[in-house]
Amino acid sequence: MAAVTRTPRSRWIEEGLRALAAGGPDAVRVEALAQELGVTKGGFYGHFADRNALLGEMLDAWERMSTDEVLERVERHGGDVRAKLRLAGALTFAGELLPIDLAIRDWARRDQAVAERLRRVDNRRMDYLRLLFGALCPDEDQVEARSMLAFSLVVGHHFMAADHGARSHADVLELAVRWLLA
Repeated sequence: MAAVTRTPRSRWIEEGLRALAAGGPDAVRVEALAQELGVTKGGFYGHFADRNALLGEMLDAWERMSTDEVLERVERHGGDVRAKLRLAGALTFAGELLPIDLAIRDWARRDQAVAERLRRVDNRRMDYLRLLFGALCPDEDQVEARSMLAFSLVVGHHFMAADHGARSHADVLELAVRWLLA
């Protein structure tokens, strides 16, 4: 008798995060995930008690990816403080993580438990920024201001639609980063 191959738990979580990024928490539906994975929804219940259990594990995965894994990669890569700051921003708010992060920020506006999770993640990110900026400048007020401005810049610039004259958005972003790291 042939062994039955089950879709791994991690694939359900990955597909759930993709659905969340594309359409918010309402887009995370067991039937739709099963269809995307090319399986029946019965396998879902072998891994998760219900949809809420999946949503919780998706938030756990996002938290690990956007804090533990990012910080580990930055520290493993090494370099000076400025290089670490640049890499931390690039890893946290680019590629795969950015759409998930933005979807979770939107979701947190309507769900207190998600808002608490986001607060915990943002506090870890800010703590790391404070640590790094603290190595650049001894003034506690400057450290806090630079940390807040840097964090606001990497989150907020994705929502800006303003023109920058002869400069591109990327050029102005680089000018802002250089100013913060001076």
